[in-house]
Amino acid sequence: MIGRTIAGAKYLLGLNNPGRSLVVFPDDVFIVSYPKSGNTWTRFLIGNLIHPEPPADFSNINQIIPDPEALTKNQLARLPRPRILKSHQYFDPRYPKVIYVVRDPRDVALSQFHFHRKRKLLQDGASLGHFVTRFVAGKTSIYGSWGENVASWIATRRGQHGFLLLRYEDMIEDAAGELGKVAHFFELSVGPERIAQAVERSSSTEMRKLEKQQAHLWSSTRDTRQDVPFVRAAKSGGWETELPEQSVREIEAAWSGIMKALGYQPRFGGAPEKIAPSVAEELLR
Repeated sequence: MIGRTIAGAKYLLGLNNPGRSLVVFPDDVFIVSYPKSGNTWTRFLIGNLIHPEPPADFSNINQIIPDPEALTKNQLARLPRPRILKSHQYFDPRYPKVIYVVRDPRDVALSQFHFHRKRKLLQDGASLGHFVTRFVAGKTSIYGSWGENVASWIATRRGQHGFLLLRYEDMIEDAAGELGKVAHFFELSVGPERIAQAVERSSSTEMRKLEKQQAHLWSSTRDTRQDVPFVRAAKSGGWETELPEQSVREIEAAWSGIMKALGYQPRFGGAPEKIAPSVAEELLR
């Protein structure tokens, strides 16, 4: 009862973190992804591109590209517009412009496993295989399963104006080229030097250095294990050597259709994705 009263008071005073109940403005732009798909790196890249001074770091990223689940309603209302906002939400028709970052679900599962260790939700020695089973069932995130979240955006917005799809793997391969697409999406006239500067300032090496200095300043790392890094290998394909074969089979059996549509080739073929024909046609278009 007391907890609900406090929550109600925070809501009335604008002290709550709005999350999905965020007030959306027509000039908002959202950087959306399923958790552990490269959202933070993308925020740094875009923050360093659009606001080069001061450079983005863990002390100011929530001001440069705010997280509606880390700032209060009042803080978000005071931000200058147009706003660029971070989100992990499944499809929300109110979002006017979206940059959606997608990553191979096999790597997402592995990254999320280690992040749960960092957040003290898993003990060292926890079963990775058991975690992947829960991951596929959508029980490791409040944002649904990887397939539900990704399909909710891809099936509704892919190919439409105001939607840019970025693959984490393409960003790893050619960060400058993918950031150039972002600049075009924002209608920014920037030269290759500024893009290169943003890429360098957002490199995994630089972000690891910042994490060591500023982990206590950022909401996502402040109260977590400091012996488990937030910025890990920053690579693609780690699942090939680290995920158990059965876990790979589980992921591919669940989402092979969506994976193939996004260019992620199943190792074992997988089963056809059980989604509505209209959604399948849109995904494979």
